[in-house]
Amino acid sequence: MADFPEEPVYRHLARVGKALANPVRLRLLDVLDQGERTVEELARAAGVPLKNTSAQLQHLHAAHLVTSRRDGTRIRYRLADEQVSRFLGDLQRFAHDRLSGLREAVREHLGDLSGVTADELAARLADPGTVVVDVRPAAAYAKGHVPGAISVPLEDLAGRLAELPADARVVAYCGGPYCVLSPQAARLLRERGLDARPLDGGLVGWRRAGHEVVRERTVSG
Repeated sequence: MADFPEEPVYRHLARVGKALANPVRLRLLDVLDQGERTVEELARAAGVPLKNTSAQLQHLHAAHLVTSRRDGTRIRYRLADEQVSRFLGDLQRFAHDRLSGLREAVREHLGDLSGVTADELAARLADPGTVVVDVRPAAAYAKGHVPGAISVPLEDLAGRLAELPADARVVAYCGGPYCVLSPQAARLLRERGLDARPLDGGLVGWRRAGHEVVRERTVSG
């Protein structure tokens, strides 16, 4: 009897590694972790050509990392399940701890403004002095947001500063761990004299930490 599993075992394990060994596929997974999209929406959000997006989705689908459903004439893609999201989070944290190049790239991308963790924010939600601002587009807010958060898309923020109490401690968030909108919002608010910090990991990090995501109800009638 062999001491080690035969080659097919490792070949199947390698399928997941092969599916992830591509920056474009990782980017697509990161976007899909923020919500399901059609291939056109995914290509646009990821900044990837449509043809390449379709090709890379086939690799991710073959590794059972994404799934799809038909919505009328369209096909919508999403992560296969929440376990994939947790795996991506573990991968991102592991790589961040191991690779100084990644840490530097993240600092250059997001800046070095100190953020608030999901658990820290959860402990502060009942504090009336804390204001949580969702700076994503309003449609994204409606699909899911932090309880009690107000929707102020980044492009509207400068014009709506009067809605924020001058003595508030503002926590701004956007979609995922590498989203630049919330650091930009926090810097803008700090320039205007407010105490503001971004939420580490965005809404994806909040969800991964096991906290509630509120979705707007559609009223028919």
